[in-house]
Amino acid sequence: MMPRELLREVSRSFYLSLRVLPAEVRPQISLAYLLARASDTVADTGIVARERRLELLRRMREGDFRGVPELATGQAAPSERRLLESLDACAAELASLESADQALIRALLDTIISGQTFDLERFQAAAPGAPVALADGAELDRYAYMVAGCVGEFWTRLCAAHLPLFAAVDQEEMVRLGVRFGKGLQLVNILRDMAADLRLGRCYLPVPRPEALLDPARYPEVAEDYARWLDVAREHLDAGWRYALRIPPRLWRVRLACVWPIWIGLATIALLRRSNPLDASQRVMVPQWRVNLFLAQSLLCARSDRLLNRTYEALRRASA
Repeated sequence: MMPRELLREVSRSFYLSLRVLPAEVRPQISLAYLLARASDTVADTGIVARERRLELLRRMREGDFRGVPELATGQAAPSERRLLESLDACAAELASLESADQALIRALLDTIISGQTFDLERFQAAAPGAPVALADGAELDRYAYMVAGCVGEFWTRLCAAHLPLFAAVDQEEMVRLGVRFGKGLQLVNILRDMAADLRLGRCYLPVPRPEALLDPARYPEVAEDYARWLDVAREHLDAGWRYALRIPPRLWRVRLACVWPIWIGLATIALLRRSNPLDASQRVMVPQWRVNLFLAQSLLCARSDRLLNRTYEALRRASA
């Protein structure tokens, strides 16, 4: 199986954005995603000791993928197994790219793996029933940049290198907004997955007694703080929206690739406002019919700021 054929299996909702991208940047961004997803699989696998995972991540950060495919046989998910089995093909594809694109992807992978390494080291004392929390908002912001905010920067620089219309937009401002865009999507994921992460011993929100959050009945104790972080996520997505509308309408494919995760993110925030995020039995997810509706709406108005804003403002009000 060729690496890009794995995208639909391993990227879930992000596959929508990858699929719609123009041909000039789709291969590079797709490959970068697969490599980052492979390093994430290494970081999360429980079949080898943490020290071994850290060593493999260090090698991947240096561009050495030896030893990683050996973990494939221990993966429960077939898609993760095929991804690791395809890592040599991914490495060969990376080596075939232009040197500037290689450098961008390697820099991205370096930053993402630094975040995955931070995760393993920061939560090394964590255990089921005894979660560890991040220290403060600055630590959460730094982590969000390392694993997602840097993607906004990479995306911007790669598009500017291959799409002249994109390059004509203020790049310094686009990088700044792109970083916030990525942080917002990551924060939505953290807030959505809070109950599951707590049961693995990880609490990404800086709270004084994370062990108390294992009891869904104690949600009222943190509801105010949780709502504040939802506000932060929404503000980051606001920056992402400014990013999307700065993309020239003629680059409607790149626009759509940005519009969809923002709309889905806002809809997720709205659902989280009405849920108990400490209840592991609740899986907050935007239903597929609504995602399909987003796709249809956006395809009809991708070149119109006014029409795109109409849906965005409605979603933003609902997420308040």
